Amino acid sequence: MDMEKISTLKSWIGESERIVFFGGAGVSTESGVPDFRSKDGLYNQHDVRFDAYSPEYLLSHSCLRDHPEVFFEFYRQKMDARHVEPNDAHKYLKKLEDEGKLLAVVTQNIDGLHEKAGSRNVYAIHGTTLRNYCMRCGKKYGPDYIYESKEPVPRCTCGGIIRCDVTLYEESLPEDAVEGAVSAISRADMLIIGGTSLTVYPAASYIHYFRGKHLVVINREPLRIRLRTGQDLEINDSIGSVFRAVQA
Repeated sequence: MDMEKISTLKSWIGESERIVFFGGAGVSTESGVPDFRSKDGLYNQHDVRFDAYSPEYLLSHSCLRDHPEVFFEFYRQKMDARHVEPNDAHKYLKKLEDEGKLLAVVTQNIDGLHEKAGSRNVYAIHGTTLRNYCMRCGKKYGPDYIYESKEPVPRCTCGGIIRCDVTLYEESLPEDAVEGAVSAISRADMLIIGGTSLTVYPAASYIHYFRGKHLVVINREPLRIRLRTGQDLEINDSIGSVFRAVQA
């Protein structure tokens, strides 16, 4: 690990007052949540029950509409993060929020680990598995309902299908979360991008609203992102390791 870069990051965090963290799957992998596209990711896990479908289809609005039994079987088997615990990255961001330094967390993850760690101002721009609702009447259900339902397709008391409050393929991102994320990024004096390859759009485009002083990228692999000399920093390591080093 480049300790000179760690020292610079620590100094920048110390002087910043409106930090926004923009994170992706790499934040949760250290808690044991698989990402989607890596060699061992969700999209590359062989399961004979779902071989007839592409991974994108299994998490699409079309699958929910046309093959709900398949959708919910895949969702229950692959998307259950209820017993996963936040890691050092989630906890450090909560600490920064408690200190009044962190303006918001913008996350592409749907596992709810930032909220579980205690972060309050979280914009989950792809939705969250923590919430469920009836597609017919809108009645809200808790995070356990879909997983614990004995029916192949969970139903509301009105007869409607209960679905997760997650943005599926073919669906628009939640407007309130997007507006909150863009507003926070545009007001930030420091933006930390962590654990994301910035390949998922439109979410990745939101970083272009940043006009603050310091941009920091923390990712295992280098990103194709233009850095401003002297103002920006890229650290190629796990985000948990970096945040532990900052606090050492």
